[in-house]
Amino acid sequence: MPVPDEPLRVLLADDHPVYRDGLAMLLGSVPGIDVVGTAASGAEAVAGAAELQPDIVVMDVGMPGMDGIEATRRVTAASPHIGVVVLTMAEQEATLFAAMRAGARGYLLKGANQTEIVRAIRGVAAGDVIFGPSVARRVADFFAGPEESGRSTPPEPAEYVFPQLTPRERDIIELVAAGRSNAQIAAALFLSQKTVRNNVSNIFTKLHVADRAEAIVRARDAGLGRR
Repeated sequence: MPVPDEPLRVLLADDHPVYRDGLAMLLGSVPGIDVVGTAASGAEAVAGAAELQPDIVVMDVGMPGMDGIEATRRVTAASPHIGVVVLTMAEQEATLFAAMRAGARGYLLKGANQTEIVRAIRGVAAGDVIFGPSVARRVADFFAGPEESGRSTPPEPAEYVFPQLTPRERDIIELVAAGRSNAQIAAALFLSQKTVRNNVSNIFTKLHVADRAEAIVRARDAGLGRR
């Protein structure tokens, strides 16, 4: 792929400093790519994208606080011209589809080599949708598999969509998304209503939502509460 006339401006978002700094050095050595900033969380990625207006954000998924899926959603909503390439350890179809619905146009696993990462950055900058080889095979296998009644998208367990939640919070957000009240959730999970209320409050904080209605919208948009 030819080197563009103007360097592609890239922001890297990953909460592991050794990996993030190593990737910055790796990409910084590539002609035609300029690493203009780094971020250690989803919130930093959103703020950095707004301030720096890069061409591409290379985004991890499992970051503390705001996860990479929500950060991708916010970056692409605020600046549709910015391309997001997800670079993650998560190879499940659920995470892939959640990322693509959030606006990502590239998806690679962290085992990708320099050539694959550079190809994805340049391809997404050119308007393409790029999957790493192993991810592409998983997508192909999913759609080539036996058709299930009513299946239009893959299932999305909460641990893939909202990795910042604890296992108990994941169980609760599934039931919140299904429209259950706190009393119903308490009965279903054999918890006290006070415990449920406390967990729901924690979920609101972690998902950056103001109330139950907004939490339900976020969770259902991610595919939860439909089963």
